[in-house]
Amino acid sequence: MALEITNNGNHTLVKVNSERLDTHNAPDLKSEFVMINNKGEKNIVLDLSSCNYCDSSGLRSVLVANRLCEDAIGTFILCGLQPDVENLVKISMLDSILLITKTVDEAKELLEKKGNLKQ
Repeated sequence: MALEITNNGNHTLVKVNSERLDTHNAPDLKSEFVMINNKGEKNIVLDLSSCNYCDSSGLRSVLVANRLCEDAIGTFILCGLQPDVENLVKISMLDSILLITKTVDEAKELLEKKGNLKQ
């Protein structure tokens, strides 16, 4: 799967560089989240700005990342949703349980604010 993974100190940014997040590549993404979490990371930002299509397998991998971060008392943020993916997230009512921002920069700002609140 075409992924860019960047450790940015207080979080890890995972960017999906594929137009589709589906049954063919979602398991790879899920495995990546588990490896990131096993290294001790508790804050993950997932950038789907290049992704125009997502199916239920893709949503499951997103939910795995969210659960891993919650279990580690961290934060998972989904960002860069394209219209079709955003509609699927809303139809699935996942927008009520996931933190979603428009851009990676907004996600970073949100993490910084959450970090300041915990101190």
